[in-house]
Order: sequence, then structure tokens, then C-alpha cells
Amino acid sequence: MSVITSTARVLAGAALVALAAAPMVAGAEEPARQQRVRFDGADVFRTYCVVCHGETAKGDGPLSTQLRKAPADLTLFAKNNQGAFPKELVAKIIDGREPVKGHGGGDMPVWGDAFSRSAEDSDPESVKQKIQALVGYIESIQQK
Repeated sequence: MSVITSTARVLAGAALVALAAAPMVAGAEEPARQQRVRFDGADVFRTYCVVCHGETAKGDGPLSTQLRKAPADLTLFAKNNQGAFPKELVAKIIDGREPVKGHGGGDMPVWGDAFSRSAEDSDPESVKQKIQALVGYIESIQQK
């Protein structure tokens, strides 16, 4: 088994373990079955993305050198898109269940699947909210 394959498996396993500890804040005044889960994008990023993309999201995380393809610099989406941040594209890339040509790949986890298999917050609405929280955070760190 290659180092890259082993690393990818370790990353996937670590991501699934981290899913159980995902940060969330729920509205206390709503009935339990109707609570809308809210996720903080920076916390979700630190939990799932920093290991590859790094603290500053520039693709320099601790495992970045062990991957076949260097992780993307997530601060350049708007700059590379004539100044407009492509929210829908970024959400699709993060989700990964519908591959986007030229994005993601074998090294990037399919977060839509991983989030939907977590011990908590695995319902479709929570998965969508977690992805949207990440999109919002990535939008907030775009280079001017």
C-alpha cells in the first residue's frame, strides 16, 4: 500500500472520528424536534479542513506535502473568478457527492457523505447547514 493511499485512509478515518465532535449551537426556545442546527464555519473549518488546507486556508496544512495534489488555496476563489465568490460551486466542491470537473479529487474527502454518516447532525438539513457554514467562512477569507 502506498504512503498516499495510507494517508488518504488515515485522513478519511480522522475525518469520520471528528464528525462526532462537530461544533453546533441550537436555538434553545424551539421544541427539540424542530430545532434548527446552526454551525460556525470557522469551527467547522478548523475541525475538518485545517489538516490539509492549513490555518490560513492557503493549502499548507500539516498533511499537504503527503498528498498527490497540493490542496487548493481557498483564499483565491473570488480573485480567480473576476472578484465574484462562486458560492454554489464552492458548496458543490465541498459536498463532493456530485463531482465538479477539475475540482476535488481522490485526496479530498466527500464531505456530503461524511457529514451524512456522522453520529450526530446527519440529517440532510444539518449536512446542508454545515456545508453552507463552510462556504460562508471561505467567502469571508477571500483575498481582496
